[in-house]
Amino acid sequence: MAEAQDKTLLSHFLAALAYRTQKALRGAPKDFSNFSAGNLVRTPQELVRHMTSVLGYARTFFRGGQYRPEPLDTLDEEVTRFHAMLGDLVGHLERNDPLTDMTPERLLQGPFSDAMTHAGQLAMLRRLHGSPVPPENFVFADIDLSNVSENQAPPRYPDEEWPEIL
Repeated sequence: MAEAQDKTLLSHFLAALAYRTQKALRGAPKDFSNFSAGNLVRTPQELVRHMTSVLGYARTFFRGGQYRPEPLDTLDEEVTRFHAMLGDLVGHLERNDPLTDMTPERLLQGPFSDAMTHAGQLAMLRRLHGSPVPPENFVFADIDLSNVSENQAPPRYPDEEWPEIL
């Protein structure tokens, strides 16, 4: 990576992805992992595996090769692997490992943004499951660039009233 700003922005995005994914999963009922919204929609467990796959694809631009994760037995195992993948990507960024046939901008607009979209899908599935995620103002979220683990900070500015009734 040519510029420190690119590294910082991409690292911040991955930390925000960790935060939002954990927000969507925090406090989820046990039966949420295999919740089916129907019409071939991925279950939460399948969705987290797909998020790992998308990020594994991004990692190939640092390492080469291919990445296609095998399904794991539980959502917890999938979540652990997902956060390990985030950590691996942040490691590549911190070491300034060069990207091959990829720019930071395309990495952000492609696989990184794709994974963030799926974090939003997890939150939507929580609502459909009947266990909605409490809203918050993400502008003030406690995003820590050094933390892409499962252990994320609680909301700093949760919305006082929810669910929103319009």
